[in-house]
Amino acid sequence: MVAANGVRAEDVAAALFTTTTELDADFPARAAREMGWSDAPLICGNEIAVPGSLDRCLRILLLINTEKRSDEMVHVYLKGARLLRPDREYHPRG
Repeated sequence: MVAANGVRAEDVAAALFTTTTELDADFPARAAREMGWSDAPLICGNEIAVPGSLDRCLRILLLINTEKRSDEMVHVYLKGARLLRPDREYHPRG
């Protein structure tokens, strides 16, 4: 996500991380802090446990300061998460 959109730590305004309930070893925000996101507010939460929904899933809502239009942003859906948005395809941009 970060690399695909050329995001720098100073571009991050805030981030919301959600996980499915079985992902409980650590807070995703800890990894973001280790990436240098020291000034942005970060929050973690759990997804609603809907029967039959995708498990072992981490979702990230990243709010950044950018001049890009929304249609220029690369939305990343990896592995099973691609099922969440079958209308989108992830193509890395340099």
